[in-house]
Amino acid sequence: MSDTKSSTPGAVNENRRRWLQGGAAAAMITVAPGVLLWRSPAAREADQAVTSAVRWGLLIYTSRCEENCSACVDGCNQEHGLKGHGRPQTDAQWIRKITLRDPTSGHVRSLPVMCQHCEHPPCVDVCPTGASFKRADGIVLVDKHICIGCRYCMMACPYKARSFVHEELTDQKPHSPRGKGTVESCTLCVHRIDAGGIPACVEACERTGHQALVFGDLNDPDSLISTKLRELGATQIRDDLGTNPGVYYRGI
Repeated sequence: MSDTKSSTPGAVNENRRRWLQGGAAAAMITVAPGVLLWRSPAAREADQAVTSAVRWGLLIYTSRCEENCSACVDGCNQEHGLKGHGRPQTDAQWIRKITLRDPTSGHVRSLPVMCQHCEHPPCVDVCPTGASFKRADGIVLVDKHICIGCRYCMMACPYKARSFVHEELTDQKPHSPRGKGTVESCTLCVHRIDAGGIPACVEACERTGHQALVFGDLNDPDSLISTKLRELGATQIRDDLGTNPGVYYRGI
């Protein structure tokens, strides 16, 4: 299994480090006196290497995810400057909402699907240049500087979580560089995480009051996400593939 870059903490070069840390994120948001919208993980110091001591992940409560709500998608698009071109089949989608319907009962579930940040990511295995890589903390990324746009990773991803950039791009976000002819996907808002924040999708969901997304350290037994997974259990999509996604779904 190819995991060269994730096995060398500190291997992130200075340019990439600036990219990964380029965004700013507040540590907490107070929505009312004494009420915090979320609690942030600790920020990583600039000279502190990414470590496998943590593994970032998401828990998604599908029972709380409203079918017609797109707050997480909208939050992601705004954070990373993703714009549609009227071609939903090929427009960049770092998060997409899907609807599951039980054919027997007719029960419907709506849930967001993004890069699953697998422990054993097939996209990394097939990348011929090493552009697809996994950080030591479990975040799967694409190095735009060496991506040649072959799209092998898109074919290998069982979650259809990656997009190809067909158009020239303007007004890019400094913390989220993109490029025509390259592949991209959810970064878990790594620029926010490295600054001690949480992904934009989680923050957007929190603002709706749905509380459908929980972000945290899967390696920390005392984190909220680990506690909920231990108490309630959850499902990983296509866990039969052995990719061990970092994204869990409760209620499917």
